[in-house]
Amino acid sequence: MQNECMIHASPILVIGGSVRARRLCIQIADWVAAVGRDATGARFDIIDLRQWLLPMDDEPGIPAAGQYAHSHTLDWSQKVAGARAIIFVTPQYNWGYPAPLKNAIDHLYSEWGGKPAMIVTYGGHGGAKCGDQLRQVLDGLHMATVPTAPALVLARELIEANTGEIDPASEFAGQLPSMLQAFGELLGKMELD
Repeated sequence: MQNECMIHASPILVIGGSVRARRLCIQIADWVAAVGRDATGARFDIIDLRQWLLPMDDEPGIPAAGQYAHSHTLDWSQKVAGARAIIFVTPQYNWGYPAPLKNAIDHLYSEWGGKPAMIVTYGGHGGAKCGDQLRQVLDGLHMATVPTAPALVLARELIEANTGEIDPASEFAGQLPSMLQAFGELLGKMELD
């Protein structure tokens, strides 16, 4: 019962890694959170990096020192530190993940350490290559990343239409088992804390 109360007390952050115009990221992040709520009963907060103004490398000190001079970094630090776990939802751009996501990660250091993490990628090929790169970074930050990383394949027509609209529940229905497996692993890591 104590673990269950802990899961509900602090949110799981779902960080949308894209800030592009007509992005699908936040719609997919919303769907990931909905699947997660049903699977775990946990509380989820969607993080839209467009709403977090984190200028590139504007802190005078290194993040590992944790001595932040700017209010936006202090707010970001508090948000990440207060999370129970982190889910990164990211598109694959040219075999990598977007620069705004890397920048958001690099703004901090110790706040990430030890947190359970899950990676969900998407793209024309599913995004496994960017997921592998992101996993390396999260390992370097000492996050407890789950082994299953759903790689959601976008239909070619959807990419070419570039409308910024998607119905993730129908588009990725075939990926639901992978999502549920990843959430089971995430829940297991959260209960170990």
